[in-house]
Amino acid sequence: MTIKNKVVVITGASSGIGKATTEVLAKAGAHVVIGARRKDRLAEIAAEFGGDQVVYQETDVTNRDSVKSLVDLAQSTFGKVDVLYNNAGLMPVSPLADLKVDEWERMIDVNVKGVLYGIAAVLPIMIAQKHGHIITTDSVAGHVVHPGTAVYAGTKYAIQAIMDGLRQEQVDHHIRTTMISPGAVETELYRTISDEKTREQIKVQEQTAGLSAADVAHAVAYAIDQPQNVAINEILLRPINQRT
Repeated sequence: MTIKNKVVVITGASSGIGKATTEVLAKAGAHVVIGARRKDRLAEIAAEFGGDQVVYQETDVTNRDSVKSLVDLAQSTFGKVDVLYNNAGLMPVSPLADLKVDEWERMIDVNVKGVLYGIAAVLPIMIAQKHGHIITTDSVAGHVVHPGTAVYAGTKYAIQAIMDGLRQEQVDHHIRTTMISPGAVETELYRTISDEKTREQIKVQEQTAGLSAADVAHAVAYAIDQPQNVAINEILLRPINQRT
């Protein structure tokens, strides 16, 4: 497998898709460098694996220096960065008329600026290496908007533009780009929704009919585990019973 011995940096790795991807890739032989705000959870994940298979650092993706420090840890520990997986994200959906401006700003900071900070941290390394792979968690919401999802979907549409621009710009440096765009997934993302009724609806939907975090993790592994001349630019995956 081409995953073996690759150095992979993952943000938002303390739970859900990030945690599942860490476990899938580490079991496949990758060295995984994980970051999130919940350091105790990162330590628990790293403890599942011996030696330097998984190393971790507390990371806030809304802080550029914090993201760069995580990438620097990967570079100093393993001497390279093969893959960055920008996975951290928030989903406090609400109607625009509710004027939850603080939540809008937080989504932009995490979902958009956090991705840009990750790109800024790894791009010089990958250009110098003349290879690399940048992966970002997008969403079906980057393709379809529903009432209440305007700002969240807006951040995910932004990812489509950023990642495709990155793809086109970095062709000559052999840097691959992938967007992972899942539908409903059973994760802790629903907890970022402040409206209690909406939060409960999303929770039930994801827990009864959503993809598992491991389903998405295997999609990430598929994108990584390709010959160097093959770029899987987007994987769009839904639960089989999700219509939109």
